[in-house]
Amino acid sequence: MELRDLGFDCWFQEQREKLQRTEYRVARVTAVNRDNYLVRNERSEVLAELAGNLVFSAESSMDFPCVGDWAFVRYHNYDTFATIHDLFPRRSVLRRKTPGKRIDYQMIASNIDVAFIVQACDFDFNVRRLERYLVMVNEGRIEPVLLLTKSDLVSSEDVEQWISEVRQSNIACTVIALSNRTGFGLDRIRSILERGKTYCLLGSSGVGKTTLLNRLVGRDLFETNTVREKDGKGRHTTARRQLISLDQGAIVIDTPGMRELGTIGVSSGIDESFFEIRELSKKCRFTNCTHTTEIGCALLKAVETGELSGGRYRSFLKLLSESEYHDMSYAEKRKKDRKFGRFIKSAMKHNKKK
Repeated sequence: MELRDLGFDCWFQEQREKLQRTEYRVARVTAVNRDNYLVRNERSEVLAELAGNLVFSAESSMDFPCVGDWAFVRYHNYDTFATIHDLFPRRSVLRRKTPGKRIDYQMIASNIDVAFIVQACDFDFNVRRLERYLVMVNEGRIEPVLLLTKSDLVSSEDVEQWISEVRQSNIACTVIALSNRTGFGLDRIRSILERGKTYCLLGSSGVGKTTLLNRLVGRDLFETNTVREKDGKGRHTTARRQLISLDQGAIVIDTPGMRELGTIGVSSGIDESFFEIRELSKKCRFTNCTHTTEIGCALLKAVETGELSGGRYRSFLKLLSESEYHDMSYAEKRKKDRKFGRFIKSAMKHNKKK
């Protein structure tokens, strides 16, 4: 195996040459545990810990490794253990607001080429939730693909209706209906997968992400639980994010189900996901239009005439408001964190002088 088989392409090679960290070797983070990491190079996968300088210099949670990162590492004990000393720049990032009331980023994965957003046809399909995923994926500069699983549990007319609903919402990503049980649609997914490219599975618990991964691997490598009869959902057992190399050369990152999809500072992701609203807003009478009560608002007029659906309009406003609110809260938090960090460093320098 070579590094390029793990996704180390020309872009990362250029970063390596710019940084000139020749004293270290290169490995990719394949899993994040509570107290350590798994890193993989051309030859093996080993446990790794963070070097002290990386811990000390980190200014936020985003400065720590996540699954998919490329890292500069130093190996020890005949290459059976490693320390992570620095990270490569990230070409793409998948992140969300931390669950609950805390205002901070939670890193999901990095350096992803395509995100498979998985929704089940039976109970899970929801356009508004899909829009949230799209904002997160587009903000991270990742190509989205929608997978509608469990198509065997509904009629073909229902599947077509949901695909039509996606299109009517001006969501332009590729949509693939499939069934893990019958194998329908799997060949189309396999045709998308490219050697050396990194893919990510996103979706709620029980939509069939792990079952799909097992089908792509070709064997039951990862555990899945039985399907509940009352709602047809499998109880998802993925407990951590992990990177898996398929036999045909593609790389897949599996993720646990997400209940909350909070957003922080995702204005570009919102613009990309709601591109038709972005274009409509250029016709507003006022450049600082809030799109709520202003006379001459192009969005309000489009809703009134039916050009823009009310659900799509309300989803846009909700995501925009949520993102801006959390962004301001996060900026205030970072300001306090930096002030506290300067105090600690100053105190440490003072103690050294004594």
